[in-house]
Amino acid sequence: MMKNRYILIMAGGVGSRFWPASRESKPKQFLDILGVGKSLIRLTYERAIRFSKKEHILIATNEQYRNLVKEHLPELEEDQILCEPSRNNTAPCIAYAALKLYQKDPDSLFAVLPSDHVILKEDNYVHLMNQAFDHVADHDALLTLGITPSRPDTGYGYIEAEIQDQIPYKVKDFKEKPELQTAETYLNSGNYLWNAGMFIWSTSSILKAFDKHAPDIKQTLSQDLTCFNTANEQSYIDKTYPKTKSISIDYAILEPAKNVYTIPADIGWSDLGTWNSLHAYLANDENGNVIQGHVVTSDINDNFVRIPKNKIAVIKGLNNYIVVDEGNALLIYPKNDEQEIKSVRNKLQDKFK
Repeated sequence: MMKNRYILIMAGGVGSRFWPASRESKPKQFLDILGVGKSLIRLTYERAIRFSKKEHILIATNEQYRNLVKEHLPELEEDQILCEPSRNNTAPCIAYAALKLYQKDPDSLFAVLPSDHVILKEDNYVHLMNQAFDHVADHDALLTLGITPSRPDTGYGYIEAEIQDQIPYKVKDFKEKPELQTAETYLNSGNYLWNAGMFIWSTSSILKAFDKHAPDIKQTLSQDLTCFNTANEQSYIDKTYPKTKSISIDYAILEPAKNVYTIPADIGWSDLGTWNSLHAYLANDENGNVIQGHVVTSDINDNFVRIPKNKIAVIKGLNNYIVVDEGNALLIYPKNDEQEIKSVRNKLQDKFK
């Protein structure tokens, strides 16, 4: 069943909204952000090998993180780590993986998974991934898992689905992150799902889609197909990849394509995009606080506090704040303003990597 199933785990991001814990030198996917003794990329890998083989896992990252990938996933061989020489968004990366896989196995299927998300209902997730792989094995379909929304969230893109008797549903449209009123309308309508960035297709189907909707990307990477899966692959990619257009798979392929489908998924999912989302995920104390580390508190409510093991913090009279002490930086920021953290980090990145 798993012989031609492959997984592409996307692990090249910086996770700037999780600054100062997530740094350019060691981003979010390589951190034990949940406090369970395993990094997010490790947890993603362990889920993936429940519906694929460990030999069929590919990691898309860049040279800066190659050693981190090997540290967290020592089972992988060198040729399972795809190093992008430039950050050109997701479409060129997926085209690279598809061309590599097609040269190896023209009948291959593969899923694209983020490396830094959380899934609580793993058995449900594995069942749906098996269902998705079975479907794309027999259909020319570009599938996505659409998360069943539980609230009118303005932090996610949405998938508009044609609700039918049979799953998967045909995708009518992809929607950008909405305003709150629009998100409430989406939730009440019952035919919108969160876009979690999880995709499943046959390699031949996604390559056909590139031929039709983004031929320049495929052509740029197809100048010498004999280089894939050889010792010359990295030097070839280093030369050709930076010439590709920087564009997401959503814009390049999924929005214009007519054969996009979605499977509704209730899998206890979170993208852990912000400190607030992590706060909501982790167990709170009786005053709504999440405390990581040695912290003495008095009269504090609804805070997220993360202190390193070698320090002690004393906090009194603080409400609705994020407090993160990591390395050479200390963040104390109102939770309601956390959307500013990314821009703060960007201003300081030359000094605090």
